[in-house]
Amino acid sequence: MKQARYKEPLPLAVIEAARAGDAGAVEQVLQYYNGYINKLCTRTLYDDCGQLHVCVDEYMKHRLENKLIYAIVCNSR
Repeated sequence: MKQARYKEPLPLAVIEAARAGDAGAVEQVLQYYNGYINKLCTRTLYDDCGQLHVCVDEYMKHRLENKLIYAIVCNSR
């Protein structure tokens, strides 16, 4: 059974700076959610020989990151 790992929440100052448009703070938010976004974008693919490959769909990952940035910056006004 997997044991849940506790992750410290983002400081409020980082969130407020990201909402104000600070690029460094937005990058911190993206790094905080990177594991979750990777989990959402994980795909199981089969090649021509039937071999199983698990990989991250980079297109979907970039779309989710862009939506997160938009939600932080544009919806805060």
